[in-house]
Amino acid sequence: MPDFILQELPPTVDLETKPVMRQAAQAHRFLAELKGVSKTIPNQSILINTLPLLEAKDSSAIENIITTHDELYKEDLFGEFIQNAAAKEVRDYSVALRHGFESVKHSGLLTNNLLLDMHKVIENNSAGFRKLPGTKLKNDLTGETVYVPPQNTDDVARLMANLERFINDDEMSPLDPLVKMAIIHHQFESIHPFYDGNGRAGRIINILYLVQKGLLDIPVLYLSRYIIKTKGEYYRLLQTVRDEGAWEEWLLYMLRGIEDTSKNTVALINAIRDLMQDYKNRIRSDFKFYSQDLLNNLFSHPYTKIEFIERDLGVTRQTAAKYLDELADSGLLVKEKIGRYNFYINKPLFDMFLKG
Repeated sequence: MPDFILQELPPTVDLETKPVMRQAAQAHRFLAELKGVSKTIPNQSILINTLPLLEAKDSSAIENIITTHDELYKEDLFGEFIQNAAAKEVRDYSVALRHGFESVKHSGLLTNNLLLDMHKVIENNSAGFRKLPGTKLKNDLTGETVYVPPQNTDDVARLMANLERFINDDEMSPLDPLVKMAIIHHQFESIHPFYDGNGRAGRIINILYLVQKGLLDIPVLYLSRYIIKTKGEYYRLLQTVRDEGAWEEWLLYMLRGIEDTSKNTVALINAIRDLMQDYKNRIRSDFKFYSQDLLNNLFSHPYTKIEFIERDLGVTRQTAAKYLDELADSGLLVKEKIGRYNFYINKPLFDMFLKG
């Protein structure tokens, strides 16, 4: 393994080659379409509630934290007595992402302090940036060390301070923001500032950076599923930049990921919008209790329960149960039981998320 010393940003080589800029233009085109389509959902909080859970599940799966959609949604509804460690970790990731989004929208900044706050939620500890040497990245199959990140705590702090400036100070580099996002991701993963949870934290930075730069209004683009599909290529290209300075291949990979994921997410949001319209028409036609608040509830999460209807519609428990049971009897929801508690599944929405 050749010696590699991680340098501060910005890179000193010309990264905006013709192939990179052609692919960046494509990525921008479909990202802009995604930004527009996300506004067609009547209540954007529906996307803010649902899509981060999907990202949390996929991002955690990259780190071998595996849960099913059913386990995840049950833990989200009944976390007080369902003990599913993997589902809880996924939910913690989603909470961290939501916190980061609210902070960036409010302040316009993506800082190391915010990153430390999010990481504290993800890992449930306050270890912060690495202070002890010994961290090595190894091949899962062979056990071979493939990369040794900076070991000295002062180097970690210096490089993270430089990265923070690169993220927030546009005068530091005139690069296209999508190219910068790919560079930021590579630099963060190469610094590897935490003892654990670097991959999940790095993928949160991706989406928050797009929101910070105004390329998206809400956090709806998640690269984790793309990375899962191309996991070997992802790790190979990360290392090739370190070994050979092969930036172009890495940048093209990330830009293709943005294009591919934007297309898939546009299709998903269009499908959610069409399903919402179908449910709206059917509920208004067949029931006297239709309201926009009810529709929002049924689409803010694939699973709901009586308490949520009580809260969102301002009705009694008896009335909420009556509404949900009638919707289940009509086939719009599926009623299930866990312990002595009933919950209700929007099955078409669940299947949509399951298929991605």
